[in-house]
Amino acid sequence: MQTSPPTLLGEARIAELMHAYLAAEYRWELDGQWLDLRIGAPTPEVWARFPEATSAGLLSAWDPHSIPRPEATNREADRRLHRDLIDTGLPFRAAFSSATNRTWREPSWLVLGISASAFDALSRRHQQLATLYWTPSTPIRLRVDASRPPGFAEDPRIVWLR
Repeated sequence: MQTSPPTLLGEARIAELMHAYLAAEYRWELDGQWLDLRIGAPTPEVWARFPEATSAGLLSAWDPHSIPRPEATNREADRRLHRDLIDTGLPFRAAFSSATNRTWREPSWLVLGISASAFDALSRRHQQLATLYWTPSTPIRLRVDASRPPGFAEDPRIVWLR
């Protein structure tokens, strides 16, 4: 298993990435339409379509720890994540994350009904620094596999896992 993100990225880089992730655009596909997700907001359309789901999470396998890799490498990682999602037996949908200025875009997946611990394990398996996770009674939160960097203001939209 690879080293965890806090040893791969410095505190300043983690803080920079958190600002980028909070500002990013997130979307998921349903019946051929792309629907918005916004950190800090509820998602009634998710729960209307999947009323039995107890949670939702968005994750990617692209660019582990936000370190760019070749597209072919990212596509193979995405195929592995897709197989892992099939193995869960849970419903999932295509999704993506992107910078508002279009400097980056990551294919992602929205998975429904996964426990936080199973979701975190899947995220770590695919070496992701941050994901989105929420329940029907909570807004979307950024879930970060790192400690809050000194000087980075507390933000209720972020859950720091370390």
